[in-house]
Amino acid sequence: MSDARKVALVTGGGRGIGRGCALDLVRNGFNIVLVDMIEEDLARTAQEIRDLGGEALTFIADVREHKRAAEIVAEVDAKWGCIDVLFNNAGKSNSKGIEEISEEEFDTTIDINLKGAFNYIQATVPVMKKNGGGRIINMSSMNAHTGGVTSAVSKFSYTAAKAGIIGMTKALAKELGPEIVVNAICPGVIKTERSNGMIDAREAQLAAGITLKRVGTPQDVASVVTFLATSEPNFITGQDIEIDGGQWVR
Repeated sequence: MSDARKVALVTGGGRGIGRGCALDLVRNGFNIVLVDMIEEDLARTAQEIRDLGGEALTFIADVREHKRAAEIVAEVDAKWGCIDVLFNNAGKSNSKGIEEISEEEFDTTIDINLKGAFNYIQATVPVMKKNGGGRIINMSSMNAHTGGVTSAVSKFSYTAAKAGIIGMTKALAKELGPEIVVNAICPGVIKTERSNGMIDAREAQLAAGITLKRVGTPQDVASVVTFLATSEPNFITGQDIEIDGGQWVR
């Protein structure tokens, strides 16, 4: 590994927003650790990282697995000796309402979106402290602020998990500062492989309700993630940054 390159760990990094952010971080001097459940997506994104001149480590893993998170972080530490940035991007939506959802489905939504972030934060913090600090970026959602709308793909369980991300972000920013800064991002309507079908069917309608008159892209999110990962000097922690094109301006 080049001494000039830092290390970023990205969960859910195989496609969509995670992939876009990983590639942007490579362009800004990072080597990348990708964690995802789909081997083909991991392989494709890892090759793109190498094509850009970076190095990639890939791990097939479910972010709900606490022990696996610790194992992955230990392996990265043994190979590269540091993790400078952790981007907890992995998540899963749930479209069921309170009268439809099962206990198991609710638990799954919370475990993937909230506990998954906890698993990787707890594993990574000692590595960051050993190296003098680091930056943690957590994926929340505009739904955490708005509760979503009746037509939203993700309903209350997803909103609850993403609101938990904001609370955890603020508490950990206080607990881990000044060595480690912790921030959250709250995307609005972002067009990815997963959301293409829903957005394509009514993109013009969605764009009409957004101040900037378009839906977002992974690169819109990536530019903010890269800023939070690289800005010097840094005086931002405990924040939840909205990336919604002005859709929910208050």
